[in-house]
Amino acid sequence: MKQSIIKPQALLPGDTIGIAAPASPFDREVFERGVAVLQSAGYRVKIPDNLFSRKGYLAGSDSERASQLTKHFNDESVKAIFCARGGFGSMKLLPLLDFETICAHPKILVGYSDITALLVAVYTRCGMVTFHGPLVTTLGTGSEKTRTALIDAVGSNRPLELKPTKPVVLNRGRASGPVVGGNLTSICHLLGTPYEPRFEGHLLLLEDRGEAPYRIDRMLSQLRLAGHLDGIAGVILGSFQDCGSPEDVYAIVKEAVRHTDVPILAGFDLGHGTDNLTVPIGLEADMGTEDRSLRFQEPATYEDKS
Repeated sequence: MKQSIIKPQALLPGDTIGIAAPASPFDREVFERGVAVLQSAGYRVKIPDNLFSRKGYLAGSDSERASQLTKHFNDESVKAIFCARGGFGSMKLLPLLDFETICAHPKILVGYSDITALLVAVYTRCGMVTFHGPLVTTLGTGSEKTRTALIDAVGSNRPLELKPTKPVVLNRGRASGPVVGGNLTSICHLLGTPYEPRFEGHLLLLEDRGEAPYRIDRMLSQLRLAGHLDGIAGVILGSFQDCGSPEDVYAIVKEAVRHTDVPILAGFDLGHGTDNLTVPIGLEADMGTEDRSLRFQEPATYEDKS
């Protein structure tokens, strides 16, 4: 039975974005450049008083960081929640979040890398579309293509279509299903927890940074041995920056899903590369290796007509 999906309301100029820091601390100057990008696009930005807290390698205590997210979801003036930085720490918040509150107040949630833990947990627990896209600290130095794709994803009333700049077809075919995934390391760290994402019938999106090929192989082997690759519909690969040669990574991925014979399309401008296009997590899409595209079946947000 097809799961009904909850879509958040579209983000329009004049709306307010709440900023959260669920993971690591960050450079304030870099952060301010990202905020300026959002403001220049016409959005208001709400910054919590404790956003710049530091506790070792974390942006404040677990309870502080979880409270930021909860307050943004409860705040009727906040239309979307953008994450300041990845790094590490998002998964530590999962037991502290009130998912009933999050489900009752669906909002745009954007981030990538370590934020993958939040994106897939919210989708898994609430059936709500989340957004694998840039962080505030990457927007200031991000490409115009990245910025435009973000605004289109969270504010457009049209279905998105993504095409790799340099597509690589690893396994031919067509497939449909909701997109799930993000950072490979973060996904593997959720396995065996109550926040483990669903994979069966999904298009699996993967990206990573700074992981040697043998570690990519180890993580994919874990997914395969746990049975999570058996029922996937297809594989979408973003950037694997500083992970060795792309050819080595692609060969490892192809071998990991060889028993499924699902289509695999690589080369999408997603993740830690120069371009980081925004992808709705949990939304149905069609992937084809002939036209080398990922087409979503409906818009990722809805417009309030009242």
